[in-house]
Amino acid sequence: MVTLSGPLDGLIVADFSRVLAGPFATQQLADLGATVVKVESPGGDETRSWAPPERDGVSTYYLGINRNKFDVVLDFRDEGDRATALELARRADIVIENFKPGGLAKFGLDYDSVAAVNPAVLYASISGFGSAGGASLPGYDLIVQAMSGLMSLTGSPDGPAYRSGVSVFDVMTGMQATIGLLAALEHRHRTGEGQHIEVNLLSTALAAMANHSSTYVAGGSVPFRMGNAHPSLFPYEPLPASDGEIVVVAANDGQFTRLAEALGRPELADDPRFARTEDRNRNRELLRPELVAALAGHTIAEWFDILTEAGIACGPINTIDGGVALAERLGLEPVVEVGEGERAVPVIRNPIRFSRTPARYDSPPPTLGEHDELVRAWLAGPASASIAPTPGGNRG
Repeated sequence: MVTLSGPLDGLIVADFSRVLAGPFATQQLADLGATVVKVESPGGDETRSWAPPERDGVSTYYLGINRNKFDVVLDFRDEGDRATALELARRADIVIENFKPGGLAKFGLDYDSVAAVNPAVLYASISGFGSAGGASLPGYDLIVQAMSGLMSLTGSPDGPAYRSGVSVFDVMTGMQATIGLLAALEHRHRTGEGQHIEVNLLSTALAAMANHSSTYVAGGSVPFRMGNAHPSLFPYEPLPASDGEIVVVAANDGQFTRLAEALGRPELADDPRFARTEDRNRNRELLRPELVAALAGHTIAEWFDILTEAGIACGPINTIDGGVALAERLGLEPVVEVGEGERAVPVIRNPIRFSRTPARYDSPPPTLGEHDELVRAWLAGPASASIAPTPGGNRG
């Protein structure tokens, strides 16, 4: 299989997933050089129609997670298309799917069926609640945010629970799938063995809540909603300047000393009520008004310059456009274009930087069935045959 160079050059990925977690994972693999064939049902990935917002009639949701992929439409209810899908899985190094657990067995495309014809396959299954007692539960990110406990931590202490503004567990589960596959790939390099990798949103959620999960399982306490405050650090939250809020962080005693000096209140660092991290944490309601009074003397922009110069982490609360603009000012080049001419689409750059094998941005998210003839012809030919790389693009 011929692909453009990259750290995963030469790997073939059969993408039987849809919506977010799976496509996010396969886009990561595609960016890093793998040849990804996205398999869609005749109706297509439903995120194609999740609009507005859209660009040229295509959902920006879909556009954000499907670049660098071939696309073929296969109806698993059709015997010929099932055979084509199995042949794709037979040739693949990696298969990723996010059907309900066991959902592909009736089509002969589950792990056992694929491993029977491709013993070295690395087969990743993504679900909401695992393949045991939660196998029948639908795996929506919002449901997992609610049931995992995350929503109980999000929002004001005296207000309702809120979901995160991003489908955090879908994205994180996609990352976990990618990590698991790369670890399994190294195992295969050493042993020649394939294996089944399972990830689910609930397990990802419990792991991702990190210190909050540990508060319960190791400390026996149930965390609670604190708005923008941190349970173990203060200050570590937005505080009001003269024209709005600025996030201020002093995560250790040295940082707090520098903060107190920058605010013109050096005596705060010597006050025994605030001298140590645990003191500031316990006495935050006494310290907060002192900080608020000091911050009232300057604007957000002025404090950003003052505190940054003093080595204090701080920042305004931006909207997404502000975040992109910040990355541009910092030289991170956050936006790249994939494709050329009318098909060119601006996308967010892959966050991983390689000194030798950079991520690729070769082709825009495909139209439904864009590569049907190409993929079917390749799969109908000898296994040694190659599929042409997707057209156009640039690297960065």
